[in-house]
Amino acid sequence: MKLHAIVEDAETARIAAGGGATMIQLRLKNRPTLEVVERGGRVLAACREAGVPLVVNDDVEAALALQADGVHLGRDDRGKELATAAGLILGVSATSIYEAIAGEQQGATYIGAGPVWASPTKPDAAAPIGIDGLAGICEAVRVPVVAIGGIDATNARACLDAGAKGVAVVRASRDARAVRAALDAARF
Repeated sequence: MKLHAIVEDAETARIAAGGGATMIQLRLKNRPTLEVVERGGRVLAACREAGVPLVVNDDVEAALALQADGVHLGRDDRGKELATAAGLILGVSATSIYEAIAGEQQGATYIGAGPVWASPTKPDAAAPIGIDGLAGICEAVRVPVVAIGGIDATNARACLDAGAKGVAVVRASRDARAVRAALDAARF
């Protein structure tokens, strides 16, 4: 749960896993399920080789077809019930305490909270919630919270200090080793 690397390809998944990522999330936005499954097969192989769970973003059918470990769904994405019934890890995005509580009630295994800070990888994201917003979400739910949005090795520790159990990175996926070192230093 400590370090989620959000990737689009098998090479980045291998680099992130080798750098200490504890979960890989395949994010291929607005792609058909068939393409996600086709490209996801190589990512799944990299994850299995590294012993790291794979979560598919936004597409329960692709997660099931790949036999992935889980799925991460946005607030408006469908399939939470199917994911839960299939025994998948279920991550749910939240930008507020209300959304986090709703995600937990819908069966989320973890909450992806953010964006904590602005991030160029998701320009259509909601306004940043900041460390205080992250802390509020962490206090409001019983499931683990994974912070996302503008996170790298320089600020990952602040997310754990706010109560998050882990962080998710996109741009820093290829620098997973530095992010993991910052996270490990925060707890010990």
